[in-house]
Amino acid sequence: MIALTLFIAVAGGFAIGSLPFGVIVGRIFYRTDIRASGSGNIGAANALRTFGKGGGAAVLLLDVLKGFLPTAFGLHAGVAVGIAAATAATLGHCYSPWLRFRGGKGVATMLGAFIAFSWLAAILSFVVWLVVVRVTRYSSVGSIAGCASAPLTLWLTTRNADETAFVTFMAVFIVWRHRENIARLRTGSEHTIALRRGPAGPESAPP
Repeated sequence: MIALTLFIAVAGGFAIGSLPFGVIVGRIFYRTDIRASGSGNIGAANALRTFGKGGGAAVLLLDVLKGFLPTAFGLHAGVAVGIAAATAATLGHCYSPWLRFRGGKGVATMLGAFIAFSWLAAILSFVVWLVVVRVTRYSSVGSIAGCASAPLTLWLTTRNADETAFVTFMAVFIVWRHRENIARLRTGSEHTIALRRGPAGPESAPP
């Protein structure tokens, strides 16, 4: 029974995670291919720039849900199954077979999984992301800072060593996914993002 649950969690997690909601929302509601706009990425930050607040919020919510639902399902069978489901969902988002095994950075999907582990830790790390983005106007810097804070916030709220080790590994993976953004930050060519009204530069690479 555990083996069947594990299979469903992993297979279902990857299948759900692979759904490119940035592309789907753009084509259905905006008649636009998000990959041809802004940073070219399929995540929520590029959706915000391309579609506006409504479209950006929709993509963010859907990407978060596709991380949360498989993880929450898996956790009912144990931490190991929940971790496997979270991994599958995040990898599905980053390497979607619908996009020739390309995808987003994985931040929003991992946030959904993070919420399933500890909603309080997820809120704390989201606040870190929000503050850093408001100060720097770089979505990529906020994502890296939020990921870096995730193991600490999870450990402080749950004291679960297995979950904290997993989140640490995924944080490193997501930072690695931002390697192109890091290179642009070093050269001063990284795009900015505006979370409020006012002058805004090009969109930064999204979650």
